[in-house]
Amino acid sequence: MTKRDEAPDPVFGEVIYAYTRAQALADGVLVDASAPAREAGIRWPVAMTAAVFARYVRVPEQLAGWQDEKGRMWDVVWMLRCGISGGNAKGRERLFKLLVNVPHDGALEPNERLDQRNPERAPRAEAWDVLEVTLKAEVGPGDDGEPVITVLLPGED
Repeated sequence: MTKRDEAPDPVFGEVIYAYTRAQALADGVLVDASAPAREAGIRWPVAMTAAVFARYVRVPEQLAGWQDEKGRMWDVVWMLRCGISGGNAKGRERLFKLLVNVPHDGALEPNERLDQRNPERAPRAEAWDVLEVTLKAEVGPGDDGEPVITVLLPGED
């Protein structure tokens, strides 16, 4: 018997509507990262929000030919793997960091700061900045109660 097959909650009653993880993946609200995460040694299914994917995995036009989505996805899941092993844990959440190239436009998100550790810039680097980015990994139940990991921006729920 799965959680969905159980009797209604005696306090809150029947669920009126539930938006499942499978629906979020199908709608593009979440992007599946389970295959590269398994390669990185993470056993549980992993997905990231569309906002994380758009900002840190999708290859900006300025970096086309220099980077690809597969490599940028690997960077996120590998740093997630490293973050799982240690770091800043808070309940079912864990913060982790990664370095990522983004177009140089001067705008920084609250979870980003310019990386000052490597002052040498790569060719064509005037087109992008290297950022140190903080992301959040959250462990929770999947559609059938199984453990899953979701990678989010720190302010996302």
